Amino acid sequence: MDRDAEFLEYAAAHRGRMLRTARLLTSGDAYWAEDLVQVALTKLYVHWTKVRREDGAARYADRILVNAFLDERRRLWRHREGSTDHLQDPDPAPGPDQAERLTVLQALAKLPRRQHAVVVLRYFRDLDVQATADLMGCSTGTVKSQTSHALTKLRDLLRDPLETLESLR
Repeated sequence: MDRDAEFLEYAAAHRGRMLRTARLLTSGDAYWAEDLVQVALTKLYVHWTKVRREDGAARYADRILVNAFLDERRRLWRHREGSTDHLQDPDPAPGPDQAERLTVLQALAKLPRRQHAVVVLRYFRDLDVQATADLMGCSTGTVKSQTSHALTKLRDLLRDPLETLESLR
C-alpha cells in the first residue's frame, strides 16, 4: 500500500476521535476544532513515513492537536471572530442535556489553556498522568498540579447558586 493510501486510511479511521477531542479543547467551537484537526492531519502527513515506522501515529497526532491548541494563545495575529445575531451549529453533538453540556463547555472555556487541556485529556480522553504529560511535553508533577488547580476552579464555576445560598444560612 502506498504512502498516500495508508495516510488516507488512517485519517478516515481517526478523524472522528480527533475532532471530538478538538471540540472539547475548543469548548465546543466546531470551526476552531476543524482547524485544529486540519493542522494536526497536515503535520502528520508531512511526517507520515517516520511516524508509521514508529507505529505511534495516534499519539503523534494527539500531541500535535494539543500543541496547536496551546499555541493559539501565543499567536497575536489570530483574532477570533464573533457572531452578530445567530450562529447555527451545523453538527450539534447529541446529548441528553444540552444545557448541562453548554454549562460545562463554558466553564472549561474559562480555564487557562494548560488546565483546560489537562482536564480534557485526563477526564474526557481518559489518559493517565504519564500519557498526559507526554502529550503536553511537561512533567507528571505539572499535570497533577494543573489538574488540581483546574478541578478547584471548575468546582467554583459549576457550583449551584442555591447551594451557595444554603451554605450562607
